[in-house]
Amino acid sequence: MTADLSPDRPTDFAQTLDQAVQIFRTGQGSRPGAVAMVEALLQAETTAKRDHITYPFSALEGQWRLCFTTGVQKRKGGGVRLTRGFYMPGFTPAYISFYPEGETLLGEIRNQISLAGLSLTLTGPCRYPGKKNLLVFDFTQMEIRVGDRSLYQGGIRGGSTKAQEFAQKPVAKLPFFAFFRITEDYIAARGRGGGLAVWVRAQA
Repeated sequence: MTADLSPDRPTDFAQTLDQAVQIFRTGQGSRPGAVAMVEALLQAETTAKRDHITYPFSALEGQWRLCFTTGVQKRKGGGVRLTRGFYMPGFTPAYISFYPEGETLLGEIRNQISLAGLSLTLTGPCRYPGKKNLLVFDFTQMEIRVGDRSLYQGGIRGGSTKAQEFAQKPVAKLPFFAFFRITEDYIAARGRGGGLAVWVRAQA
């Protein structure tokens, strides 16, 4: 089932996520706690899998600011468990951007984090096979800047070669995000490592 990105019928998890996004943007109000956020994300993920919801690559286009994320801890018997999770502080903005290439399944991904005037940006190719709303990627270029001045810009571990070989690499050998919630205002996904994250659409 292809998803409609317009506002949903009210659900508990949607209300929690919508509230978190609104307060993250405005800085006003009492945001949902970390436990409530993790529960809402797990419910959203379960719903997307149960209803076989799919999203087009174009729905990811643009820049998104990291709002909430969890870590993971390895279990002794194998697998991982989610850690409590936290909201990203305002003084360390982190952004992720997706730029699809026309009607193809290929595009560019960009990840940036800033602190006290110093910014680190990673870029590389990505592709969106469409199955399970999976976006695979590989960072091949890095830039470090202080203000408007670039301190370093170059490839990461054979960047040019990695970029050329990317289209032929199997999903099993690449990092990925499995998106389970995409709206006009925010996106949510599980990473290959098992952690969950929510990004809010960056305001122009």
